[in-house]
Amino acid sequence: MLVELSEWFWQERLWFPEGLGWADLEDRDGRVYAKGRDLWVALPIALVFLIIRQIFERTVATPLASLLGVKETVRLKAPHIPSLESYYCRVTKNPTQSSVASLCKQTGYSERQVQRWFRRRRNQDRPSLLKKFREASWRFTFYLLAFIAGLAALIDKPWLYDTKEMWQGFPVLTLLPSQYWYYMIELGFYGSLLFSVASDVKRKDFKEQIVHHVATILLISFSWCVNYIRAGTLIMLVHDSSDYFLESAKMFNYAGWRNACNYIFIIFAAVFIVTRLIFFPFWIIYWTWVYPVTIYPPFFGYYFFNGLLMVLQCLHIFWAVLIIRIAIRFLTNNMEVVRLGSQDRATIEEEAEHR
Repeated sequence: MLVELSEWFWQERLWFPEGLGWADLEDRDGRVYAKGRDLWVALPIALVFLIIRQIFERTVATPLASLLGVKETVRLKAPHIPSLESYYCRVTKNPTQSSVASLCKQTGYSERQVQRWFRRRRNQDRPSLLKKFREASWRFTFYLLAFIAGLAALIDKPWLYDTKEMWQGFPVLTLLPSQYWYYMIELGFYGSLLFSVASDVKRKDFKEQIVHHVATILLISFSWCVNYIRAGTLIMLVHDSSDYFLESAKMFNYAGWRNACNYIFIIFAAVFIVTRLIFFPFWIIYWTWVYPVTIYPPFFGYYFFNGLLMVLQCLHIFWAVLIIRIAIRFLTNNMEVVRLGSQDRATIEEEAEHR
């Protein structure tokens, strides 16, 4: 049954224009083409990234955090109270007023004491500033190097300057070594992010991040299998062009360098809007959605690929709204700091503990 399902899924009429198929991507005359089995290389690369990340965070990020003055807040631990701990783990971390009253009867503690216990217990679970800084510094390093490497790989390619070149000779496009490694490294990195999502800092847009990682992995994998590689390299370059600004702004935020954080965030917001809301839809999606139908009839792979691009574009719009709100708050109200995390409430609660 699995064999039949695989044969149905990889039908040529689904993934190629009429008259073309997998036979056109067989290596011949010294010309090498992308193959689906190549993607297995991304798995060990993802594992290598996880190992490198641990080494990087301990030997580079931690000393850098100390150098920049990242300070840890001393958090008071909640005393071990079995009934409250059970409620916290099994029911909710934020009990309602009626639930607090019920817990008071069970434990014999006052309402204020129960609320304070839950406050302290929530603070215990919040990731430390050092953990956030190390995670941001790792992503900053990768995104910056990936952008530089991607630009170096594409700087002499005609489709960087004339997007129509993406489809010249499609799908019989020879695979270049630089394209191979660019793809495998990017795919391995996003695979490592998906593997480590359970241990990484959980943010408010956690679900959107999961959707983004899955859509990105599917997009990279699919574009590789059906030789949309030229389009794929442009998409990865556009995405890597702004992310390192965000991660560096987070690093300065965690270190308490507020002015540097604010200014870098404004630069990030500008680059993000230009690349994700202008270049991506009107430059890349236009040439993957509109132009291809002028050279061959639309097919399932065409719709699938552009569907994934539209999922990414929806996420871009969602994040752009959040980014613009923060940028406007900084520019118009001159707030004391542009907050990139959700630590405001935690800080207020921790300060209240010491009063």
